[in-house]
Amino acid sequence: MPKSQKLLLCLGALFIGNALLAEFIGVKIFSLEATLGISAFDFSLFGKDHLSFNMTAGVLLWPFVFVLTDIINEYYGVKGVRFLSYLAAIIIAYAFIMVTFAINLMPANFWTDSRIQQGVPNMQSAFQSIFGQGLWIIIGSLFAFLIGQMVDVIVFHRLKKISGNRHIWFRATGSTLISQLIDSFVVLFIAFYIGAGWELSLVLAIGVVNYTYKFIVAILMTPVLYGVHWLIDRYLGEEEAERMIRKASGGSTDF
Repeated sequence: MPKSQKLLLCLGALFIGNALLAEFIGVKIFSLEATLGISAFDFSLFGKDHLSFNMTAGVLLWPFVFVLTDIINEYYGVKGVRFLSYLAAIIIAYAFIMVTFAINLMPANFWTDSRIQQGVPNMQSAFQSIFGQGLWIIIGSLFAFLIGQMVDVIVFHRLKKISGNRHIWFRATGSTLISQLIDSFVVLFIAFYIGAGWELSLVLAIGVVNYTYKFIVAILMTPVLYGVHWLIDRYLGEEEAERMIRKASGGSTDF
């Protein structure tokens, strides 16, 4: 198997694996300030008071997904990103369907009570609470994922026309910041404004908080982006890497 195909297989597996895992761990809401051991921020936005950085655990993985998006975009072009994005969305939807079936299986009596001593009175209820995300949340996350990916692809290539093959940070970080802005608000608007009837001001306030975190992380991930580029160029060889980048930039791929 050629190195380019092995690389695509590895990048695709990481891309889909991170996207899928982010969807499932996203049910947990964590406090960034408590995790860092600092006092909670207390600020107001859009008339909503006492806001702080309480976010879904999925934000831990989405920056890696968007870095992988930019890497795949660089070496395999628009068609490569679209193919993997659609495939990831299909696998995520399939996973949610299978989880729904698993939730509706009748639990064994011994299993239901098996974690009482650990503070879990009913394992079936716990399983359903963790994995049984609402339909609107699933729809919102899938739409946000696909829209964010498509925006990332378009912005990446438009910025690349400006920068050429120089300034990787400009096209990669720039496209991530714009796509994450859209992703942050789309998922909240669909899942909670439409699906749960939240006030628009609350959706906007939480969206700004989430995007602020993603903005900072995207900037901090820039050295990681350069490091991954360096490793891939070393693996492929300079000549092959440049050939793939030129091919991807011209819109010609094997997809």
